[in-house]
This record gives sequence, structure tokens and C-alpha cells, in this order.
Amino acid sequence: MKKFFLFFGLGVLTLTNMFGQTQPAQTQPAQTPVVENKNAPEIVFDKTEYDYGTIAYDSNGTFEFSFKNEGKDPLIVSNAQKSCGCTAVDWTKEPVKKGSKGVIKVTYNTKITGPFTKNVTVYSNAKKPMVVLTFKGTVSAPPAPQAAAQPTK
Repeated sequence: MKKFFLFFGLGVLTLTNMFGQTQPAQTQPAQTPVVENKNAPEIVFDKTEYDYGTIAYDSNGTFEFSFKNEGKDPLIVSNAQKSCGCTAVDWTKEPVKKGSKGVIKVTYNTKITGPFTKNVTVYSNAKKPMVVLTFKGTVSAPPAPQAAAQPTK
């Protein structure tokens, strides 16, 4: 019976200690109201995915994703982030006016053989500020080296 009261007393003390701890008040970060700008630019791509299919080793791996500003304010592409070092990216740097077009130019290194799927993340001041572009394909194996012609005797 003494053991029962001993364990019961320890349990009560433990629970009292656990629930007696006060937690700091959880504060919610101030929510800034989202104000939608009716004149904000809208970036609209002709396509967001491109399939090279099978392309030859060491050939031209360049493709341009075309987009249009369908908003009223000028569209500014601030960055185009590639997913790996095997891709080079360039984009229209000047503001794209309402109704005008721009491009995101990607160049894949076609000296890397085999299938690939890569992304470019485009950041802008558009209503949808981030768009992911995907391109894929398969680079064929390099041509076999030509055997040197043996001189005849």
C-alpha cells in the first residue's frame, strides 16, 4: 500500500509540474491585406512544356519559350532560374509592355547523352509571379569514331 501511495504521489507531482508550466503566448504575424492590382501584368506563355524528342549529340539544343503580357502594367522578368548547370538561360530583360511579347531562351548541353527532363523557374512582377517551364528529350549517343585508313603496301 505504501508503494501505491508513493507512485500515486509522484504521478500527481509530475502532472502538476507539467501542467503548471506556462507557455508563452503564440502571436500571429500581422496579416497584410492582399490588394489585387487590376492593372498588374499577366504573363501568358504559348506553352510551358517542350519536348525536343531525340536530338543528335552535340547539336543545337536551343528553344525559346514565348510569352505575352496580357495585363496593363509593364511586365518585368526579374530572373529565370535553371535547374542545373547543363542548361543556359537568357530572357527578355527590358519591360514588356501591354500586348507585347518576350522570350525565355533555354539551351541544353547536347554533349550529355541520354534522356533528360529539366526546369526553368521564371520570376516576374505578374499576378502569378512564378511560372515553371519544363523541357525534356533524349540526346543520342555520339557517332562512332572513324577508323583511320590504313595505307596499302
